[in-house]
Amino acid sequence: MHLIMHVHPIKNLQITSSYKKMEKLPANSFCVLSCVLVLFLSSVSAVTDDPQDKQVYIVYMGSLPSGLEYRPMSHHMSILQEITGESSIEGRLVRSYKRSFNGFAARLSEPERQRIAEMEGVVSVFRSKKLQIQTTASWDFMGLKEGNKTKRNPAVESDTIIGVFDTGIWPESESFSDKGFGPPPKKWKGVCSGGKNFTCNNKLIGARDYEGEGARDVDGHGSHTSSIAAGNAVAGASFFGIGNGTARGGVPAARIAAYKICDSTGCKTDAILSAFDDAIADGVDIISISIGGVAIRYEEDTTAIGAFHVMAKGILTVNSAGNDGPKPTSVGSVAPWMLTVGASTTNREFLTKVVLQNGKTLSGRSVNTFDLKGKNYPLVYERSKVKGEILVSRETVSSETAVATIIEDDINVAIVSARPLSALSPDDFNFLVSYVNSTKSTQGTVLKTEAVFNQEAPKIASFSSRGPNTIAVDLLKPDITAPGVEILAAFSPLGSPSEDEVLDPRHVKYSVISGTSMSCPHVAGVAAYIKTFHLDWSPAAIQSAIMTTAWSMNASDTGVASTDFAYGAGHVDPIAALNPGLVYDLDKADHVTFLCGLNYTSESLKLISGETVTCTGNTLPRNLNYPSMSAKLSETNSSFTITFNRTVTNVGTPNSTYISKIILNHGTKLSVKVSPSVLAMKTVKEKQSFTVTVSGSSIDPQLPSSASLIWSDGTHKVRSPIVVYTDVAND
Repeated sequence: MHLIMHVHPIKNLQITSSYKKMEKLPANSFCVLSCVLVLFLSSVSAVTDDPQDKQVYIVYMGSLPSGLEYRPMSHHMSILQEITGESSIEGRLVRSYKRSFNGFAARLSEPERQRIAEMEGVVSVFRSKKLQIQTTASWDFMGLKEGNKTKRNPAVESDTIIGVFDTGIWPESESFSDKGFGPPPKKWKGVCSGGKNFTCNNKLIGARDYEGEGARDVDGHGSHTSSIAAGNAVAGASFFGIGNGTARGGVPAARIAAYKICDSTGCKTDAILSAFDDAIADGVDIISISIGGVAIRYEEDTTAIGAFHVMAKGILTVNSAGNDGPKPTSVGSVAPWMLTVGASTTNREFLTKVVLQNGKTLSGRSVNTFDLKGKNYPLVYERSKVKGEILVSRETVSSETAVATIIEDDINVAIVSARPLSALSPDDFNFLVSYVNSTKSTQGTVLKTEAVFNQEAPKIASFSSRGPNTIAVDLLKPDITAPGVEILAAFSPLGSPSEDEVLDPRHVKYSVISGTSMSCPHVAGVAAYIKTFHLDWSPAAIQSAIMTTAWSMNASDTGVASTDFAYGAGHVDPIAALNPGLVYDLDKADHVTFLCGLNYTSESLKLISGETVTCTGNTLPRNLNYPSMSAKLSETNSSFTITFNRTVTNVGTPNSTYISKIILNHGTKLSVKVSPSVLAMKTVKEKQSFTVTVSGSSIDPQLPSSASLIWSDGTHKVRSPIVVYTDVAND
């Protein structure tokens, strides 16, 4: 291979879950076809000044050569021998990629890294950090009812395989029992390499471990996400009686393949790369990956590059948006070939009441399983030593010695506590502080948590990462939102259900966690559900169906954090997504054109697409045939006119006529015209193009201006958000 060389750093990713705990996990980067990629795979803290200190790098070599005489392992060993000057490379070679991609991971010193970077054929050098991993009522809330109350395609659903990239899985969980399941689908080519005392079955059909610890989940995160996507229906699931009901996944008849890419310290880049490599060859249909980090350029982003290649093979990757909200520009998953999911509430919430001795009741948030049996205790504020009293504190952790702790709620999410706890709203907390400070011998009690239903859902979660997209400024991210707050699902008995693993000795089979890690597998389950009825749909068609049929979301607050940058196209609607009417379809070539529009060089394009690409023409990134439309303006006060070119494919009925309608969001002063304004579809799979022209002047520099385009034939409503903004993230 004759390839060019490029050197640059890589950023960090994370598991995007949890207000059980916000777990920090691994890095994300990965290249492809006809290129060589080197990834540095240790955390920053591991870097030393010793030139002989060896770190793990990934040497990515693109697609496998077609010749039968090529032996990947031999080639990898010879490269290592050349670089190191050692005849034996024992302890150097970490792993080889030789199934769907070509490359290897190896331990190298800094001088050796430099020599690899200078080799002909090496395209890029990445330095990686760790990434973070980021349901009884949620599926009912979305309309996907249990059993025969929802339209199903059982035979196809049973042949559908969801690959979950996470912390592994607890195979003995009832959520993953194979009772009633037949043998795995014939297309399944994977293995059960879960380690010692780990057994797969006809539900959990495969497992791979990239951490050397076995695929068993000792954290709980991977079991949780897997059961949300495709867990069996398990009656009587609860967290010590809280949230009691039937826990189930979106496609209970589907099969699960667990890819353990994360351990308790993070998710390593070489493991992510291996999982994508294996998943393609194994035969998965949908990938759910609840990890993330800050947005980085696509050619440096392992998850984005891996997702590009599985997209080219007809596999949709669903990725969590991140838990760094409500800060603008915090969304980490920003590639158009991934479906990026934010987190929102359901119509069930967990409340923990504080009852004062005078009878006044304050409703707080937590998942508190402890029962003080209504007994009153003295309330004290901000005292360092507390015993036999209830501590009122602005600190966000519970006291070890207090009977209970009452804190101020800064995230509006119920967290599992190791001891009695209630988190009050700022207003209620300030009232309580004033009351305690002004009243002698104040007493009260904290009640056990109860599940209550509210009518205000869905609302976007405060922690859910927001746009705008910093890598492709004319691409709206996140794409969609789904339940990610206080989700009850399967758990590992070895994991701690709360943040304090020392104080909390409890072991549970089901637990409550919040995070975009939870919303991601909800949408992965929806994508699998759609695929069971539309086997010929591309990943982009499935993504389009999910986005254009979403529920409209209203701003839950003021400011940029409560706009389209929070929820994208809206809240997922599984039933409507089965029959969208029209879809915005895309293929690999469209995405390459999009990257050309971002002025990617041939070198960078090869990193992502794996092929030698020469850009022709100048297609603007905003003209990618995406289900949403977004444009960033260079100036605030001047007049502007922007056009978006789109093409829709009829997946509804023949002889249907779609009429366009524009709805301006509150306060928006835009002029939006659609040409043509009517689309007459004669046949199924017919394609027709149109142009949306948006004009205006002096838009609000603090907020995006937005509208919705709706195509309707009387049965279907195909809705796309339109967003125009300036540099709101700097405000």
